[in-house]
Amino acid sequence: MNNYTVVVVDDHTLLSQAIEAMVNTFEQFKVLYTCKNGKELTEHFADSPSKVANIVLMDINMPIMNGIETTAWITTNYPEVNVMALSVEDDDSTVLKMLKAGAIGYLLKDTEKSVLEKALLETTKHGFYHTKSVTQLLMKSITGKIENQIDLKEKEIEFLKLACSELTYKEIADIMCLSPKTIDNYRNELFTKLNVKNRVGLVMYAIKNKIYTP
Repeated sequence: MNNYTVVVVDDHTLLSQAIEAMVNTFEQFKVLYTCKNGKELTEHFADSPSKVANIVLMDINMPIMNGIETTAWITTNYPEVNVMALSVEDDDSTVLKMLKAGAIGYLLKDTEKSVLEKALLETTKHGFYHTKSVTQLLMKSITGKIENQIDLKEKEIEFLKLACSELTYKEIADIMCLSPKTIDNYRNELFTKLNVKNRVGLVMYAIKNKIYTP
């Protein structure tokens, strides 16, 4: 069974310790360490590859370097790391800023333990996790003006449809009879072409433009 590493970034020590203890009860996850702000995390990541976690649970309002700034930094420098926002902030503007910075999901701190575990598991399987409310918010935020002018190739459309399923990228490669590297190229090209940063962005584009119907 795979063991995935997690880092908790939160400036409230007692809360971060509680989150750490909770995550450590999940069978497939282990917290490497906690940080009080984004600056601490960047220092840990730069210190050693062993300190780069699979998933970062990120608070937003923190001193020195907040969650949005830190998420953007991770997205740029460690794109393989998945950032899940975990915050008390629930206003649309903050949620969108985090997602645009590269977060692959957004949870509130009053989330049930079972939902947090499900979100972590979904993230390891599919590269994103989003609640119904976040999905609706993302769809509202997409204007479609530029998107409707984008010319997608037949293979890109096929990939996009499959990306909306629960299949892993490797499974998509097998179905399309392509190498995993070619699938990675399709994904990265679509990220650039559609101006999105993660798989949830691909899904939202496909739904908005009726390429995929949930």
